[in-house]
Amino acid sequence: MSRVSVVGVPSSAASYAAGQDLAPAALRSAGLVERLTETGLEVHDDGDLPHQVWRPDREHPLAQNVGPATGSLRELAGRLDPLLARGDFALVLGGNCTIVLGVMAALRRLDAGTPGLLYLDRHYDLNTPDSTTDGTLDWMGLAHALALPGCVDDVADAFGPRPLLEPDQVAWLGVEPSLGTGWEREQAGRLGLHVITSEAMAADPAGAARAALDRLPPGPLAMHIDVDVLDFIDAPLAENTDCRNTGPTLDQAVAALQVAARDPRVRALSIGELNPTRSAGEPDALPRFARGVARILGATIR
Repeated sequence: MSRVSVVGVPSSAASYAAGQDLAPAALRSAGLVERLTETGLEVHDDGDLPHQVWRPDREHPLAQNVGPATGSLRELAGRLDPLLARGDFALVLGGNCTIVLGVMAALRRLDAGTPGLLYLDRHYDLNTPDSTTDGTLDWMGLAHALALPGCVDDVADAFGPRPLLEPDQVAWLGVEPSLGTGWEREQAGRLGLHVITSEAMAADPAGAARAALDRLPPGPLAMHIDVDVLDFIDAPLAENTDCRNTGPTLDQAVAALQVAARDPRVRALSIGELNPTRSAGEPDALPRFARGVARILGATIR
């Protein structure tokens, strides 16, 4: 790895409401770039994609803001292509979890072997417009990457031949199966997905990470964290405030991702679902998260 290139995706277009679009600026203000530099990393801030704010999309009620959200993902993949090609590590600040599609599209274009994804999330993100009525793409991203039945064609086809990912290219870490829809649990069983639960991750973060990594292909890997995987009382950061007093702490999640970051296959980390307004009552929450990200990427120094 030559350096870390930071790319912001200040978009809440695919979210439940506005808020996540503020995350890239908030993380920079919390000292993220400075904390990365202090670890000994060479860091380049590559700036942000255009700002997008969620608004009710009454023309597409079951896949709201699908046009601008998909355009942003294509733009992200194009922004990452030259960074990854020259050997940089990509740190992508979302935004919501759909950003992982742009990251994986860019890794696939490297033509450096079959890419893989370590996906830290409390949810499967396997819903489609046919399986839920909320119309929110941010928990449908992996359904579109896998091109499951009922997906929106514009998203599933946005990066060339579908599917963008096969089931054995993804390992889920931190899922609470009871929070999934019936459709998601059915797909997880039908496809034989590799899922490590929230409870198992909290009990043994390093072991859970190693078990997940062992299931991924030999090509370049991305790590993705939806911050709702964290216990909200320990780290009040997520758009989803339901994740209280369950799941791993921030320190436990950092420990898991440090193990992953030491794997020479890892080329990217993306961060999703962080809503800065959630931490207004705990001013150190964002700086503590920034320090955690620096600890994770510090582990990439080999």
